Amino acid sequence: MKTKLDLIRRIRFNALELVSGLTVQELNRIPEGFNNNIIWNLGHLIAVQEGIFYLRGKLELNIEQEFFNSFKNGSRPERVIHLEEIENIKSLLFSSLDQFESDLKKNAFHDYPLWTTGMGIQINSIEEAINFLPVHEGLHLGHIMAYKRIIQNKK
Repeated sequence: MKTKLDLIRRIRFNALELVSGLTVQELNRIPEGFNNNIIWNLGHLIAVQEGIFYLRGKLELNIEQEFFNSFKNGSRPERVIHLEEIENIKSLLFSSLDQFESDLKKNAFHDYPLWTTGMGIQINSIEEAINFLPVHEGLHLGHIMAYKRIIQNKK
């Protein structure tokens, strides 16, 4: 499992490198024709990780319920995310993954249920959920790349 978690960390590191230097306004800008923004996509990575591993595993979230609700599937940016919360999101990208890795070593996910993703992929175990997460993360890294291109072309 270590390799998949390292892959997720690499994707998240790349996402942060990609957005470094963007302003709070740019991170919050919703490009015309879209329904979310860069900072929502970063928060979404955390919320989905928590939902896939903890909620589906019938365990407590490691993030506040309000945070989860703000970034879960089907949510949209409802307010400006300010610098302090942006820094928290950036930190949670890695600390939440560290917490998951620790819980995984403690066998906290021993009773993980079968489910099917919105993409129609059947997940039968926590190992398969871990294998799926980089697919989701890569999808949102692509969104972030596109949003950045749009935002920088509008300057």
